[in-house]
Amino acid sequence: MINVALFGAGRIGAVHGRTIADSTQARLVYVSDPIAEAAGALGKSFGAETATADAVLSDAEIEAVIIASSTDTHADLIEAAARAGKAVFCEKPIHLDAARARESVKIVEAAGVPLAIGFNRRFDPHFAAFKQRLEAGAIGELELLSITSRDPKPPPLSYIRVSGGLFRDMMIHDFDLARWFLGEEPVEVFAYGSCLFDPSAKDAGDVDTAIVNLRTESGRLCQISNSRRAVYGYDQRLEAHGSRGMLRAENPRPTVLERSGEDGVVTDRMMDFFLVRYADSYRIELEHFFEGIAGGEVRNPTGDDGLRALLLADAATESRESGRAVAVTAP
Repeated sequence: MINVALFGAGRIGAVHGRTIADSTQARLVYVSDPIAEAAGALGKSFGAETATADAVLSDAEIEAVIIASSTDTHADLIEAAARAGKAVFCEKPIHLDAARARESVKIVEAAGVPLAIGFNRRFDPHFAAFKQRLEAGAIGELELLSITSRDPKPPPLSYIRVSGGLFRDMMIHDFDLARWFLGEEPVEVFAYGSCLFDPSAKDAGDVDTAIVNLRTESGRLCQISNSRRAVYGYDQRLEAHGSRGMLRAENPRPTVLERSGEDGVVTDRMMDFFLVRYADSYRIELEHFFEGIAGGEVRNPTGDDGLRALLLADAATESRESGRAVAVTAP
């Protein structure tokens, strides 16, 4: 059993805590959070102790850490854990500043420990099957990729102010998927962003609606569409067009039932929240991380993947503000 410590006792920390507690590969030893009451409650629910970050990292029995704390703590914890010789899994982003993220990746590489980034959507069974079909040549050569991601409702202003903005917070997942599916690095970004319905986003200098176009060196194109409001549910779709056809991944629903009547055909409403829609992917990504530690090779998205997605978000931010296409900065 791999001895694991969890940093962060909030919403996503609770999700990861449950996965670790249920795992046959890992054991949750510590929960650490600046809010002692939250750490104590979550630790107690999973039979884990609570401890400070320093105490966790000085424990030689801890082999891996899961970082699910606030974004502003990620880089510090990544670097401290790497220097302590722990395998690291960290929720996105590494840091909101690319220079700091780059430094963290260098420190991890020098320490010789694995760093996995929580781009959980790669582990969604539907998206994983989409990737497999692409690689198997189901639609020939990929030419055009479309990614749709729309939240049911906007986050509160307090969250927006510390999130880094829509491109670094929400669309960063889609940037990672774009790189993964395209099989090539985007070299140019053009972004539009608007504030159409959420005054909190406007107050924070952010947008609530955005479209980004990506181009690779070979000319493959990708369009990403994001909105902070979808009154019909949590909308997550993919479409790939290629030389021999098209591949689509639609929204899964709670059931496949449908009713036909005079008012038309009615199906279940799509899922309402990312923790429900991506519940399987959160579990699978951590199990994959543990398998990699046990096998000596972690194959989750890496620190380099985290940095490259952040650089795409930076380019999109610059493009939206300048109104021009922006070349992607090299890692």
